[in-house]
Amino acid sequence: MKALILVGGYGTRLRPLTLSVPKPLVEFCNKPILLHQVEALVKAGVDHVVLAVSYMSELLEREMRVQEERLGIRISLSHEKEPLGTAGPLALARDLLSDDSEPFFVLNSDVICDFPFQDMLRFHRNHGQEGTIVVTRVEEPSKYGVVVFEADSGRIHRFVEKPQVFVSNKINAGMYIFNPSMLHRIQLRPTSIEKEIFPVMAEEGHLYAMELQGFWMDIGQPKDFLTGMCMYLQSLRQQAPERLRTGPGFLGNVLVDPSAQIGENCTIGPNVSIGAGVVLEDGVRVKRCTVLKGARVRSHSWLESCIVGWSSSVGQWVRMENVTVLGEDVIVNDELYLNGANVLPHKSITDSVPEPRIIM
Repeated sequence: MKALILVGGYGTRLRPLTLSVPKPLVEFCNKPILLHQVEALVKAGVDHVVLAVSYMSELLEREMRVQEERLGIRISLSHEKEPLGTAGPLALARDLLSDDSEPFFVLNSDVICDFPFQDMLRFHRNHGQEGTIVVTRVEEPSKYGVVVFEADSGRIHRFVEKPQVFVSNKINAGMYIFNPSMLHRIQLRPTSIEKEIFPVMAEEGHLYAMELQGFWMDIGQPKDFLTGMCMYLQSLRQQAPERLRTGPGFLGNVLVDPSAQIGENCTIGPNVSIGAGVVLEDGVRVKRCTVLKGARVRSHSWLESCIVGWSSSVGQWVRMENVTVLGEDVIVNDELYLNGANVLPHKSITDSVPEPRIIM
């Protein structure tokens, strides 16, 4: 079986991290976002993954060669010369996707959940039509485009953009499965699958919705990246609690790479992910944060709702909060306060940042 992952975009919403690394390779809970998806696809029997790429693809290509070997699958890159929207990339990869009659998966690269690929395949084969969309329930449907479908069969009737009166609280979760026959619907030009292709398929009775169980998050921006981390760690707690760190000084769900070093009298958690080679010195307090590979937090600093970029260094007695994001190799001097700062790579911070802003 095959899968197409829409990697495309510049990852602007996740800057400053994506100024150093293409978004799919940014580690989410100590594993590149893309690998969460690829490994789940392989488990479901996918042996050929196609990445629709446009940006920084040399880095991606190198990493994917390594993963091909490790996972024993084929990974192809399909290069867009111009942005093709969410449907165009399917037309570009048409020959790769339609060389047999097997259905194929399509996913947005920002989605994190307990990927239900086997269930999707079963559901899709049962209804026998051209396409299946996974939908997830949201609290505030008026902020999204919602999917209106038959509760018992899953057949989709229509899509409603940001409804002001209640019609549905299910939204498109960015994961699909299609028969190759749907590819004739798409031309090789910038096209939106959501606005141009799906409504027609639904009208013809060819599109069905499967409801996702469990958590779901689009982790394409820092605030949601941290929320997604909390959800993912909670899911780990239920499914593989042995992977979480416990013991004195660890509160709630905490994921720590074995090579990280943690000093005396630290309090870590709840909801923290600590990458490879990270050093937390004595008396550090960290909650609801991701600390990426090779970063260092010096003694007695206090961090909440932050992402600390690769190889960055946070001084002593620093306080950082409110979705502060440090890009790669940032230095924060001692005794500073950072409130919602967004710091570009390789900067040194010598003054406090009392109000949220970008430091370039």
